[in-house]
Amino acid sequence: MEPHEVFVPFPAETIRRSLADLERVARCVPGLQRDAGAEDGLAGRLRLRIGGSTITYRGTLRLVPRGGGLTVEGEAVEARGAGTVKLALELGVDGVSGGALLTVTGSVQADGRLADHDEATVTAAGHRLLDRFVAALTSDLEEHAPAGASEPADASADSPVEPFAQDTVEDLTDDLPAQLDEFAGHDAQELQDLQGLPEPEDADGEAAGEVPPAGGTAAAIPEDPAGIDLPAEAAHARRTLIGRSAEEVDHAPPRGRYAPVPAPQSGAATASLRRYAPAAAALLLSAVVAGRVLRRRRRSFP
Repeated sequence: MEPHEVFVPFPAETIRRSLADLERVARCVPGLQRDAGAEDGLAGRLRLRIGGSTITYRGTLRLVPRGGGLTVEGEAVEARGAGTVKLALELGVDGVSGGALLTVTGSVQADGRLADHDEATVTAAGHRLLDRFVAALTSDLEEHAPAGASEPADASADSPVEPFAQDTVEDLTDDLPAQLDEFAGHDAQELQDLQGLPEPEDADGEAAGEVPPAGGTAAAIPEDPAGIDLPAEAAHARRTLIGRSAEEVDHAPPRGRYAPVPAPQSGAATASLRRYAPAAAALLLSAVVAGRVLRRRRRSFP
């Protein structure tokens, strides 16, 4: 197994104490269900997600502090199957700037369902399990820090980028009000100077802002709209709209010029009726006469 390194934002001594606490380690291992009453190491069931499937193992883990790190030994069998797995890991904890660096090395021997996956898939699953363990350990330390542990290190404390100096901000903003006042006074003086100038005139002597009417004379616009003479149709529509409710106006059919025009009657149909009406009357009269003649003949020949 290739070495895998994970950064932890806590001092190295705090990480060592946390890894020696079996209760804390059991809480942070994802997918671990610990057996009640286990005294020697961690015993229970572990669900491992690998290659789109899940394998459940039942076994034990033993954590032994060694030097500045930790040794992890484990054996497990598949909960549904005959596959087995054995692992031996070395966890090294080294202090670095802003926290600690957790380095994991070791070997894994497996058969059964785990052996059906290639080495890259198994390695990726192991790294993902370690990353999730470190993330859970960091969250647990933030909530339940061990006795004598210090606060998480600030990663920006040793940052080579210097913060923006407050003095620089004050230097930039000290002269800002005076500059704004000077700018406002300058604009006000220019406006006063412009107000004293006469309005420009065009070649005909009229003011530039006035637009002459198209016909050459200005149209008189009454100040009171009531004085405008409206057409009779518009006046009727105005009285109708004022005397109706909003709902009636919305659903009432339009009147006046906007009223619907009935469809014109077909002139061809009228001309056809006028053309064939005499012939139809003659046929009807002939039928009546023929009927009477037949009746008389029947009466004359008993």
